[in-house]
Amino acid sequence: MTDRLADGDGRLAPLEHAFASGQSQRVGWFRFYFDDERWEWSPQVERMYGYEPGTAEPTTALVLSHKHPDDYRQVAATLDEIRRTAGVFSTRHRIIDTHGDVHHVVVVGDHLHGEFGAVIGTHGFYVDVTPSHNEGITEAVAEIAEARGAIEQTKGMLMVVYRITADSAFELLKWRSQETNVKLRTLSEQIAEDFLALQYDEALPARAEYDRLLLTAHLRVPS
Repeated sequence: MTDRLADGDGRLAPLEHAFASGQSQRVGWFRFYFDDERWEWSPQVERMYGYEPGTAEPTTALVLSHKHPDDYRQVAATLDEIRRTAGVFSTRHRIIDTHGDVHHVVVVGDHLHGEFGAVIGTHGFYVDVTPSHNEGITEAVAEIAEARGAIEQTKGMLMVVYRITADSAFELLKWRSQETNVKLRTLSEQIAEDFLALQYDEALPARAEYDRLLLTAHLRVPS
């Protein structure tokens, strides 16, 4: 690949390094390039679809073929909108893997920039929030949650915004911490500060505003 990639604020952000062996299997990254409709995904996302890593070539047709029939139209419309507007997005839907098992996933995407700043696609992450995957929190997670009020506060915010469990919210925070190389507590405090600073009246801000803050919080952490 000759084109270097950057996040929504123009800084290089290769997502795949956050998913080395031993990290969560419920969170994974993806990329979608507009010009040739080329997809890339991490081993974690490939497994969500039921494939062993390296055995499937992701395409738009393949991705859509795994969508739950009741969610297909929503996802297809979202994909069309992304192509047309090159905008950011977030969605919650179901996919059916190669074994016929249903996975509930939250997908968040941000602008993917090329070397000269133009938007060339979208990139972001999947979180598998299937209920059977989220039963119980390990002792290590519980200990951290009890010791760090900032993490608990931000977990609660993510649970409300993305309608996910406490365990999934923690996995999402942990992934962002690993991907940005910012301490979990520090990043949680910044996300909470950013979310609370949003201005609104009766209705909550659009989900896209939360998506962007979540994906760029590390850029605002005091040095």
